[in-house]
Amino acid sequence: MRGASAVKASGGRLRALDGLRLVAALMVAVYHYGGRGGEVTRAWGSSPKDQFPTLHSWFAYGCLGVQIFFVISGFVICMSGWGRPLGSFFASRASRLLPAYWVAVVLVTAVFALPGVAYKTVSFSEALLNLTMLQQPLGADRVLGVCWTLWVEVRFYALFALCVVLPGANRRRVVLFCAAWTLAAALAQAAHEPFLAQALMPEHAPYFIGGMGIYLLHLDRRDVTAWGIVAVSWLTGQHYAVTGLSSDYHPQPFSYRSAAVIILIVTLGYAAVLAVALGRLRRADWPWLTVAGALTYPFYLVHEHLGWVVTGLYHRNFGLPSWATFGATMATMLLLAWLLNRYVEKWSTPLLRRSLAAPYRASTPEISSASPSSKCRS
Repeated sequence: MRGASAVKASGGRLRALDGLRLVAALMVAVYHYGGRGGEVTRAWGSSPKDQFPTLHSWFAYGCLGVQIFFVISGFVICMSGWGRPLGSFFASRASRLLPAYWVAVVLVTAVFALPGVAYKTVSFSEALLNLTMLQQPLGADRVLGVCWTLWVEVRFYALFALCVVLPGANRRRVVLFCAAWTLAAALAQAAHEPFLAQALMPEHAPYFIGGMGIYLLHLDRRDVTAWGIVAVSWLTGQHYAVTGLSSDYHPQPFSYRSAAVIILIVTLGYAAVLAVALGRLRRADWPWLTVAGALTYPFYLVHEHLGWVVTGLYHRNFGLPSWATFGATMATMLLLAWLLNRYVEKWSTPLLRRSLAAPYRASTPEISSASPSSKCRS
């Protein structure tokens, strides 16, 4: 049985996946605002452990929203690149990432430069470099703390474009890419070679691979090979999450993170994306989920650094209690995300996409999608 029926009701959009994106972003925000229990933050004026003595240890698991994001990304990018020529794929990805990112970099740089804001700003040269998304490999300070995940995403896009989109996406190429990347990432981990680690991202690869395997199951849930891809990616992914984030391996900074809970959250993340892919959440077809999906990326970009400023304003300047500050900061960042989506992304994303894709359309006709879910492209 194919998974196309999962997208019929909403004209081809997996709205439940939009909702899952926002959940992952909110998880990361919860971690940044209340999960760093051992750190004294300028925003709160003390450790978040003091602000949320009961729940701070649970908030600490919110960082696993990043792993869930990567699984979703593997699914969405496989869907987006299916039957699409390289130029169109590049235009789609660049137009999706860059407009809101550029505005977020400028906005955070400007706010941090204000005299009343007690956060270190980057140099003008480093701020300009941040506009390229290459600040991390070039060793410059980051304007946005979360942009390290975008550098991971960009490398995934490059690998997928070269190995799958360029020769033409189909099931066989996706399967070969998943298998080859899994093996190559394991070898890179064993070799301890920095270049291979940067190129193949062994600690992040399982999640993208799992998302691609889940997309193959979206096309055909009886695909035994795809089930195998998802299973292997989950097995390796939970291991990387545990070794990177649990108290078993990092007893001092992560003393409050249990390996069992980490495994459970990673498993639930895989299961949620799989449930969307197999049509188990087709009833979650509410239009507001599309709005939630649209807010996710701009919210993710601005929530950390600007959220610190807003938290300090509400808590220390206005005297709001911790929970009121927490909720007000979340609401403020969601409002800012809506403004970025409404007044930046709505017009700039299609404009940039058309501009970037125009030279390719002139020389190469668009390939019609072979995927039953092509309308779900992000």
